[in-house]
Amino acid sequence: MKPFGFFHLKGIGGQIAALVLASTVALHLVVTTAFLLSRPDRPDSPPDGAHQLTDAALLLGSASPDDRPRLIADLARAFPKLNLEKLAPGTAASVDDSEAQHLRGIRRHLARGYKVVQLAPKGDAHRVGVELPDGTVIAGHVENGPRPWFWGAPWLVTLMTAFICITVLGLWAARALAAPLSSFAKAAENFSLDGAADPLPERGPEEIRSVARALNRMHERIARLMSDRTKMLAAISHDLRTPITRLRLRAEFIEDEGNRKRMLIDLDQMRSMLESVLSLLRNDRKIEAVTLVDIASTLQLIADQFGDMGHVVHYDGPSSATAAARPDDLHRGVTNLVENAVRFGAEVTIRLDVSGTKLVIDVEDDGPGISDARKQEMLEPFVRGDDARTMDDSTGFGLGLSIARAIALAHGGELSLHDRQPHGLIVRMQLPVWQQPKLAAQVAA
Repeated sequence: MKPFGFFHLKGIGGQIAALVLASTVALHLVVTTAFLLSRPDRPDSPPDGAHQLTDAALLLGSASPDDRPRLIADLARAFPKLNLEKLAPGTAASVDDSEAQHLRGIRRHLARGYKVVQLAPKGDAHRVGVELPDGTVIAGHVENGPRPWFWGAPWLVTLMTAFICITVLGLWAARALAAPLSSFAKAAENFSLDGAADPLPERGPEEIRSVARALNRMHERIARLMSDRTKMLAAISHDLRTPITRLRLRAEFIEDEGNRKRMLIDLDQMRSMLESVLSLLRNDRKIEAVTLVDIASTLQLIADQFGDMGHVVHYDGPSSATAAARPDDLHRGVTNLVENAVRFGAEVTIRLDVSGTKLVIDVEDDGPGISDARKQEMLEPFVRGDDARTMDDSTGFGLGLSIARAIALAHGGELSLHDRQPHGLIVRMQLPVWQQPKLAAQVAA
């Protein structure tokens, strides 16, 4: 067992605990700094102008009425910025000072008999009036005036700062923990058996690294298992060619014409099935290189080839459309689609549409179509026909659509089945334009 168990610093639990500790320390530092700046344990010290007005009020309040004119003149000379003046009774127009936090310091420094009021301002200067115990009112200009609201609420500033600090730390932690999980999801989407996908990075908390190592080992085991199985199936299919060839030679010497034809048909079906399996596996050749291909010319060539064999196949699309693709794979995939179409329909149309970043190839036939319940199933290997497509000796082995789908996926596209009006089937192959396609994944038989 690792030291500290669940709270090992390299693990998720330890990192969460460290995050909580860091958040607590940051909050403590913010609160301490705000406390030292505001010092709520000390009486509020009035601003400079208010301090001078307080001293003047105390001096005038203790002086006799006869000495006050002289003292006011002396104080005016001593504090020129204060603009100290004596107001006539009833001329002081006060304003609501219920929210004037700057007056609290002045009131604390004056005796009980004094009254402090906020006067109407003159220009940009804030005027504060002090009523002496005998009713005399003096006024002065306080330069600092009311402080902004946030200086009057240090604890609000503390809470806001703490919230920001904890939020930033939380977002950073969430991103640090979620990034490896996102890479897992991306790796699962790009999972392939050809070794093209990069292994998962083994970084992050210890638990994340353990999962990444396990997934990388699992990928290697699956790839090795699929490779061994595919090689075995390919070897069996290849080795069966020899006895089939011998049986075909022997069947030629059967005197009964009917039995000989039926046996040759059965052998041809077996040979076609083996060729289809080998074509699906294709594990004994290198992956075809990606080149720029004129898709329109390829589709026109396929239509002409089937026309030469007596089928009615038309091409409908632009005369030229270039895209990055594997030419042989693309030709083979579309050929499989057209073979299925001419088997069940009398007339086939190959349509090409290039729009934006997508290239769409539609192979349309006028046959009976496929029911909606079977469309997705028909894309799987060795699935053949349904009630709408009667199965006979020429229906194939259910590999044409699955091979075409594998080729579309290998190019970074997709293959789907759609209904054609008034009847028939549309097999749609969508491929990206001017994009490097992903390397082909091995398709399970």
